[in-house]
Amino acid sequence: MNDLAPAANTAAIAAKRKQLREILAAHAPLVIAYSGGVDSTLLLAEAHRALGGRALGVIADSPSLPRAALAEALAVARSIGVPVEVVKTLELENPDYAANPPNRCYFCKAELFQRLDGLARTRGYRAIAYGENLDDLGHERPGRVAAAEFQVIAPLREAGLGKAEIRELSRELGLPTSEAPAQPCLSSRIPWGTPVTPDALSMVERGEEHLRALGFHIFRVRHIVENGQPPRAKVLVAPAELAHAQSVAAEIERGLSAAGYAAVELDPTGYRGPSL
Repeated sequence: MNDLAPAANTAAIAAKRKQLREILAAHAPLVIAYSGGVDSTLLLAEAHRALGGRALGVIADSPSLPRAALAEALAVARSIGVPVEVVKTLELENPDYAANPPNRCYFCKAELFQRLDGLARTRGYRAIAYGENLDDLGHERPGRVAAAEFQVIAPLREAGLGKAEIRELSRELGLPTSEAPAQPCLSSRIPWGTPVTPDALSMVERGEEHLRALGFHIFRVRHIVENGQPPRAKVLVAPAELAHAQSVAAEIERGLSAAGYAAVELDPTGYRGPSL
């Protein structure tokens, strides 16, 4: 029985991939909301394979997206031969977003989908698709509300594809994102209720670039502001990288101080959030 399990799993994934392509074809021509992450990269690659020029990738550029992440996403798209356009989004100018409530992501996605909706209508695209997958249904996603409002489709979810299957398909296609860790936007480093500002996002970005330069792979810089005091940084790295963090603690503090943080704390328990 166990010997048949891998083949059965392969067959199931193949069937879901076929369904994914059928969903994409049924809504073509369409715009793909692309971020450079695991899910949207597979969605864009499959749309390109199934639809060719009838699929257009669009990535949002805002202060909450690190410059390095934008450049990498565009490079990935080029490597798989998919055209991608960049649109500026202005969610940071929305007081509801900048106030950083628990549903902050709703305002971000609403801004993005509004712009993509205008683009699609102007150029004659029938639909907009984004990279929500089946596993996402188990989590609260404020952006899903915005997607429903703008009638944005989620082909990966509709085809029944979860994260592990998306990674498997990504490996089959040779996509460089197949093993990439989750990388939420920079605003996610700022606790609810602490205002999201360009300066705060810039500090987080500089701090995380410093950690990346030190060789870390999975990490976060939490931007903490309390009682009117200057911002301090709480650094979280994957448990497997804690020993390295402790060995270069002085260098971590130096770099984050240069980024503008008045104090730097290394969390001794490590980062245990979603890394896959």
